[in-house]
Amino acid sequence: MKVSISSYSFHGLLKEGKMDVFGFLESCKYRYAVDAVEIWNGTLGGRMDEEYLRAVRQALDERDLTLANLCVDGAHLWEDDLEAREENYRSALAYLAAGEMLGARSVRIDMGGKGTELTEEQFDYIVMRYKEYARRGGEGGYRVGPETHWGPSLTMDVQKKVHDAVDSPAYGVLLHVGHWQGDDDAKAGDAMAAPWAMHTHVDARITAECLEEKLRLLIDAGYEGWFGVEHHTARNEYREVEWQLAEVRRMLAHLDLEAREAQLPDTQNRRDN
Repeated sequence: MKVSISSYSFHGLLKEGKMDVFGFLESCKYRYAVDAVEIWNGTLGGRMDEEYLRAVRQALDERDLTLANLCVDGAHLWEDDLEAREENYRSALAYLAAGEMLGARSVRIDMGGKGTELTEEQFDYIVMRYKEYARRGGEGGYRVGPETHWGPSLTMDVQKKVHDAVDSPAYGVLLHVGHWQGDDDAKAGDAMAAPWAMHTHVDARITAECLEEKLRLLIDAGYEGWFGVEHHTARNEYREVEWQLAEVRRMLAHLDLEAREAQLPDTQNRRDN
């Protein structure tokens, strides 16, 4: 059962000085008993030096934890200001190197931009950079791409056009389940992007309202990555994550049992019922 927890789920405790990346890893291993995590770069506290990253990698290895995703804020591709754009590019390269050092299976770097659409200039630049990042990811054995997160990345057509233009197996999307521009896109977008998903975020709303539908959609699409528990409220975080994690595990177990029962001969099904 491939379930991970995002360190962003504890950003409230992080802000209060009650959580750091090492406490997060300890909690994931011994409180929640997961074997994979997502590290949001905010949890690293701005530390990118090699000594620190090696300590984080050691902590992952000692706990037999897989880094399913390195989730990067502040290195998005498009900024209108050229200097800011170049600064973000340098930051993205540093985070790709950090992801490689940490053994990340995927790295999320957002598209950037404003509104719901991309100009031709923005599109060409974004595709160019993602092609570059995907080449590097392919060589390093990991995937790179944006999240359905903010700005134009919430628009179905934008995500599809960028995906098709990059055209690399090392490019993927971090599918924040149900998070699209408009209610109609929230349903159609998940179905469209599920086959390319490199990682997922399953938030509290999805957990409470439509978890079975969304997990079934991902499984039916052939998704093989981790189902990423992410909590947002910055309140009661330990318990909220515990609840979300339990629900995701329960539903995945239910769907797995359903799939196995469907493979039994009819006589076996009748006897067991």
